[in-house]
Amino acid sequence: MVNAETLAAGLAADRARVDERLEALFCERDAAVPRLDAAMRHGVLVGGKRLRPVLVYAAGRALGAGDASLDAPAMAIELMHAYSLVHDDLPAMDDDDLRRGQPTVHRAFDEATAILAGDALQVLAFEVLARTPHPRLPAMLLTLAEAAGRDGMVAGQALDLAAVGGHPDADALAAMHCHKTGALIRAAVRLGGLAAVTEDDPRLGALDTYARAIGLAFQIHDDVLDVTGDTKTLGKASGADAARDKPTYPSLLGLAGARARAGELVEEASAALAPLGEGAASLTALARYMIERDH
Repeated sequence: MVNAETLAAGLAADRARVDERLEALFCERDAAVPRLDAAMRHGVLVGGKRLRPVLVYAAGRALGAGDASLDAPAMAIELMHAYSLVHDDLPAMDDDDLRRGQPTVHRAFDEATAILAGDALQVLAFEVLARTPHPRLPAMLLTLAEAAGRDGMVAGQALDLAAVGGHPDADALAAMHCHKTGALIRAAVRLGGLAAVTEDDPRLGALDTYARAIGLAFQIHDDVLDVTGDTKTLGKASGADAARDKPTYPSLLGLAGARARAGELVEEASAALAPLGEGAASLTALARYMIERDH
């Protein structure tokens, strides 16, 4: 059992660890185009929960991996996530002005630079992973590619854009979010697992069941926070989903129903971790964190 104080300390330590390594990534060589490099830094280093890297570390440790073997996949997943946010915020997509309490990249720089910064962050994610020797590197690269691409996160964003003004049922909404948000969360957990065990280890299946559930719970809670939170705490505009006429769980199930569904998913996630025993305590605590955070 991991209490709130221990969880908070662990989150802070893992965030600091990945932030230090991401910062070093931008300092280790001279930038070919300083403005592009600055935009990339703005997209990835200005705040953030670092939830996906935290999940890499937690999943890897649960199966016995050392932190040094988890650093590269933790950085790679955060770089991929940062790219997705830079592009999602663009005028042609969600058209947001604020991210992590700061101007979005296209506002801080310009639209063309933001597009290029997102492109570069995506490629850098693969570069970081590819430069790290590991016996299961091909499986790690495939995991990241599948999660980010046409059958993963990008597909989810396309579904999200197509759903504006529509009225999907709960299954269709879940499918959209399992791609857009859930794909990278599943990838984070799998990358951590692959750093520790071979692809045929049955515990990877347990981790994937866990990750599917927390990925959807995370998005449902995000939908709830968009209704109940404030812009200062969230670090982005509150009420944005309703303003864009985007389908959400609160609009479909009501706030109470959405919260109840998120709670059910957390219970499903925790139950899936039974094969991992006591080593999964941090993952269980993180599942609960998904629906208790305020941003």
